[in-house]
Amino acid sequence: MIADSNSNIAWHRVQLKKNRDAVKALEIARFRFGEMTGAAGHAQQKALAQLKHKIAESQRCIAAHERRTKRPLATDLRSLAQVSWGSWDAYSGSRQPSRA
Repeated sequence: MIADSNSNIAWHRVQLKKNRDAVKALEIARFRFGEMTGAAGHAQQKALAQLKHKIAESQRCIAAHERRTKRPLATDLRSLAQVSWGSWDAYSGSRQPSRA
């Protein structure tokens, strides 16, 4: 996994992994021990719904960040025409190419 310079995105990536592991554990328990009924079943369903909501929220945040910062992978003219290439200058900062 790539390290994130944005701490908010790094936090969302960690939460995404943690929440996916929690959903997996809940679903394994439900498969192993069967569907719970009554108040315990309702609490389990509510916890599962909250975890899935948190997962979706983190995925949206990460996806928005990646759309803003990643270079396009496609090389067709339409996708390349929609990209602002100003931030991808090979000679950024004070390094300028020497003109001879």
